[in-house]
Amino acid sequence: MELRILRYFVAVAEELHFGRAATRLHMSQPPLSRAIKQLEADVGAPLFTRSPTGVTLTPVGAVLLEEARALLDHAARVRARVSAAAGVAAITIGILGDGTDPGVARLAAAYRRSHPGIEIRIRDTDLTDPTCGLRAGLVDVALTRSPFDETALTVRALRADPVGVVLRADDPLARRDSLRLAELSDRRWFQFPQGTDPLWQSYWNGGRPREGPVVHTVQECLQAVLWNGTVGLAPLGHDLPAELAVVPLIDMPPSRVVAVWNEGDTSPLIRSFIGIAAAAYRH
Repeated sequence: MELRILRYFVAVAEELHFGRAATRLHMSQPPLSRAIKQLEADVGAPLFTRSPTGVTLTPVGAVLLEEARALLDHAARVRARVSAAAGVAAITIGILGDGTDPGVARLAAAYRRSHPGIEIRIRDTDLTDPTCGLRAGLVDVALTRSPFDETALTVRALRADPVGVVLRADDPLARRDSLRLAELSDRRWFQFPQGTDPLWQSYWNGGRPREGPVVHTVQECLQAVLWNGTVGLAPLGHDLPAELAVVPLIDMPPSRVVAVWNEGDTSPLIRSFIGIAAAAYRH
């Protein structure tokens, strides 16, 4: 069994939905379905009971899920030990959102000073996966924003940012000093693709279902506002094009910048990253 296929299986088993698992893995659904069917053929038994609303694990699938998680954890430990023995140490950091955040710049400088011999790999991700590929095993630690499903993850809050609504500069509401969510109830809001973490989607929709165009990146959000007059939310303090304006929302909970890693991961590089990140974001 390939580790890659086992990661696919674990994603489907945890999401209990092929579409959501494909979104989480940043791949299309057909190759994911083919990989699971091939895995079932290799195992010699169905792993999922399929229905129009999703899937459920069969007894065989439940056993494989437990073993697959153990295998993937063991593989991660093997990689770390081999790298250490070879004298090659590396950490992959997932970053979501604005890379110009001064907290990110301070963290990068401090981490480089503390770990001059470490290979640092960066994975910049779009808005459809708030864990930046952490669950798929693509990164060791993520610098992102909450809320999202924290199952089997450890989260450290670094900073809380007030949030505003992004509007076209010629929008009548753009001249206001502040707004409430209720004043935007008749507007179209940007949406994330189907299968995106529901806690994440709900937060950026102001806590209730909305309708509007589907976006994947910050730039697509801004273009949706510019071209369609769509409502978007953003942390205050970000630079915006002159054609756009941001108005503080006085009844919107702040957006928390967080560092997140897999529960139980005791890598010294991750522990060091978390400590340096906490210091960098206190300034």
